[in-house]
This record gives sequence, C-alpha cells and structure tokens, in this order.
Amino acid sequence: MGDFDICYMSLFDMAQAIRRKEVSPVELVDTVIQRIERLNPRVNAFCTPTFDYARQKAREAENAIIEKKDLGLLHGVPVSIKDLIFTKGIRTTGGSMIFENFIPEENDVVVERLESAGAIIIGKTNTSEFGWAAITHNRLFGPTLNPWKLSLSPGGSSGGAAAAVALGMGPLAIGSDGGGSIRIPASFCGVCGFKPSYGRVPVGPGFPGWETVAHVGPITRNVRDAAFAMEVIAGRDDRDIFSLPERHQKYRDYLNFNLKRCKIAWVPDLGYTRIESMVAAICNQAARIFDSLGAAIEEVNPHLPSPESAFSVHVGTRLSALLEDYMGEWGDKIDPLLALFIQANKSRTAREYLESRWEMVKWYGEINRVIFEKYDYMLTPTVAVLPFTSGGYGPREIEGRKVSPLAWMAFTYPFNMTGHPAVSIPCGWDMQGLPVGLQIIGHRFDDKGVLGVAAAYEEACPWNNKYQIISNVI
Repeated sequence: MGDFDICYMSLFDMAQAIRRKEVSPVELVDTVIQRIERLNPRVNAFCTPTFDYARQKAREAENAIIEKKDLGLLHGVPVSIKDLIFTKGIRTTGGSMIFENFIPEENDVVVERLESAGAIIIGKTNTSEFGWAAITHNRLFGPTLNPWKLSLSPGGSSGGAAAAVALGMGPLAIGSDGGGSIRIPASFCGVCGFKPSYGRVPVGPGFPGWETVAHVGPITRNVRDAAFAMEVIAGRDDRDIFSLPERHQKYRDYLNFNLKRCKIAWVPDLGYTRIESMVAAICNQAARIFDSLGAAIEEVNPHLPSPESAFSVHVGTRLSALLEDYMGEWGDKIDPLLALFIQANKSRTAREYLESRWEMVKWYGEINRVIFEKYDYMLTPTVAVLPFTSGGYGPREIEGRKVSPLAWMAFTYPFNMTGHPAVSIPCGWDMQGLPVGLQIIGHRFDDKGVLGVAAAYEEACPWNNKYQIISNVI
C-alpha cells in the first residue's frame, strides 16, 4: 500500500485495518507525519505538531495489539485538534499571542473521549484568534492556505482542520463552530463538516466566550467517517450543563436512509441573503439530485429578517467581556479588527444583550414556523461565495452589490443561534476547480437523520475521487 493510499484511507477503514493487522499504528502515524512534514510548510494547517508524542503513543498502541488488549473504536488512528480546544500537556494558544505559551492542565471532553477510544493526537490545527472570525489567520502563526488554490482562504475558523483533512494529513480533525466555523472551511476545502445539535457533543473546559452558540464536531472526507466519529465524541457529560443525554449511539446505522419518506425544503434565499451566481447554480443542481433519490423537494423562499445584528451583539458582548481586561497590556498584539470589535461592544448594556437574545429566540420561532413545521429537512448553500483571497475577512460585495460583514456566511450563523444540526458536504466544483458546499439542516436533535440525508447524496454523487487533484496543486 502506497503512502497516498494510506494517507487517504477513511477513518473507519484505518481503524479496521489496524484491528486486522494490515497496517500498524507505528507505520500509519509515521506515514501521516511524513506527509505533514512535506505539505504543511506550504499550507500551514498545523500550528503545533505533536510528532514525538504521537510516535510514542503509536508504539504503545502497537504493543497493546501484540498483547491482545481490548481496543477502542479509534485505536491507533491519528487525529488533529483545533487550537481552540484544550489538550492536556499540549500547547493551546487559541491563535492568540496572549496565550502563546499556555499549556492546559486538563483535556476538553472531546479530547478525553478520543484518547479513551485509542486515537492518537498528531497536532493542533490553526484558527483565527479565539475563533472570532470565519477565516484562518492570526499574528502568532500566520495564515492557513486553501489546498485547492494556495492564494485563497480555506475559510475558518477551523480552516487548519479542514485543510489538513483535505490534504490527507489525518482522516479526522476536530473543529468548533460558533457561527459556521466547521461548515465554512468544509465548503471551501471540499470536505464533510458536521455541526451537531447544540449540546450533542459536550464542550469544555476551554476558552470562554462562545458557550451559548458553540458546537464541537468532526471534519472528515466522507459522511460515514463523521458518523463514526460521533459514536465516540457525542453524549452527556455533566461538566457541560447543556450536554444532551444519549451516549454510545450507533450513528452509522442510520446512513442507509430512505429519502422517499422525506419532505425537503430547498432554500436558496432566506430572505436577506445574496449569493454568487456560480454558487447558486451548483447548489441548485445539487438540490435537484434529491428528486431523483425519491425525496419530495420544494423550493421555499421564507422572507425571514436578517438576524445579523442580534448575532453580532450577542457574540460581541460576550467576547468583549472576556477580552477587555487584556486590552491594556496586549491591545497592540491582538488582531486589529478583533480589537475594534472589542471596543465597539465593551459598552453594551444588559438590555442590549438581552434584546439580542430575544431576537435570536424570535428567529428560531420563525424558521420553525416556515420550514420545520412543514418539512423534514432543509437544504441551503453552505457559503454564499466561492473561496476568496487569503488574508481577507470576507467580501463586502456580492454580485456587484455592497453587503454587510456577515452576508457571505449568512446561511451558517443562524443555525448556531437555533442549535439545529447541520452538515456541509461537497456538491460541486466551479470551472477553476474550487469546491462548493451544500448545507443540510434537520430538526433539533435529528443528527442521525441529517447524516443519513448527506450519506444518500454522497452515494449518488461521490466526491472522494477529487482529492487526487490536490496533489497536482500542492
């Protein structure tokens, strides 16, 4: 088996190959490390590699197999963790110079569960500072680049995670999503990114600020691997007051999904969204595939009000409260736009914060009324635009019209406010070979159904054959 074949094995196949002794954890980890050492200088997906630690854990994993010990679901499989997520004994900076040398004394729940299942942490992936922007660059580590075209952004803030998975630098990356930060880079990098229902994967301990909208989830190269990862990381943990109760669910059992029973809304415009024509055309064509799969699909334009102001005030107030005390000593070392964001929100009143929360609740009621009371699932473009030039924060003009700062991510952040499960899957490539993502959203807590619908589309329109193209780009 060649290095490319090993690095592009799926998460599930890797785990099974290790159990069958077709590949050893040591060989697997060494091969992936060699690929990271070769490619990471070009794309900067990993900010803190943990190669010595990974090799040690791989030897321990190999010995456990020799000694015929009980093996976890992910025994010996290399995974990466976003730099916002606490890893015990491993530097975790949040992409900020403030925490350049911070080493947590405890793991986030998701890391604890991965290691208990036998996974091996191969490194931390790059993010924007505190994940505040849906791009991936910071003053500490610089920008992560898009593997399909190196002059472009991979999106963010889990851009390092998505780029790593797309490039075969591990089959699973754990990201976090406070406004689209798993789904946006999944779209820009041509991979599968799943934002579970709010509370499905416990969050913390970690950097505060995003608790009311934060979701942790998997980034993989196919839907089955996302479901497989969920079997490890999902379920109640009392350290997270919002965690949902189900544990040890068989998400893969729901992937053989009968779409003939489904009523699906295709929503190309939420009422306040503007979208690039190429993205609209590719996503519209993808939505029509569900007709051929037997689903009852209808185009719906719900004419909803924009929740951008409410979301921005809500998140801005929380981040400002977290970071304002650092401004005196660290202000000139914080991302300049983040510093402005903090200043703009530091004087918000309790009334403004509560009003933003109330507007978010009202928006949830509206999307529930116009979509989820009538349909089983909802399709939208993941991102309103194609990947843009690296170093920017997103376009301020779409199709010749000036737009608000969050307009390009208008399809993602509302579902952090509502907590619905949502996945982004590749649904096409433009004429330059840039990927476009389709977002599938389900009723609250219907994580398995969302993955099932995504798996049905993936089977009809597979995308795994596209990753060979990246080798020609890199």
